[in-house]
Amino acid sequence: METMELHRGRLIDHIQLVVDDLAAARRFYEAVFKVLDIPLAGSGDDYFWADELFISIPSSEAALGKTTGRHHLAFQAKDEATVDAFYKAALAAGGKDNGAPGKRKYHPGYYAAFVLDPAGNNIEAVYHGPARRSAPSVKVEFEM
Repeated sequence: METMELHRGRLIDHIQLVVDDLAAARRFYEAVFKVLDIPLAGSGDDYFWADELFISIPSSEAALGKTTGRHHLAFQAKDEATVDAFYKAALAAGGKDNGAPGKRKYHPGYYAAFVLDPAGNNIEAVYHGPARRSAPSVKVEFEM
């Protein structure tokens, strides 16, 4: 059997989505992050963030007064049940169906669900099938 090896944590440092309705975005993302076991890392009057995802409104300092266009973000899920729970939580929190949970033809074992967030971004939860991780996450410590 051929082994597929994926490396994570090397390409994307962070992503910023700029949305018109921060409250709707926060309800949506807090619901899906809870299912995915990703804690909210911080927030302010015009932003919130978790892990590498930063979400703000156009008037925030980094947004330059404009919303971002439509994006596709895929979150890793630990199993198929988590993908299913993501889909249900996302719909209950204001998301719109963009592909019910199920196997996809991208590669064997690919199980995913797709939901449009309140700003129209295509948000996916994906389980790539049984795999062994070298670590649960990458830990970065900065010297001060």
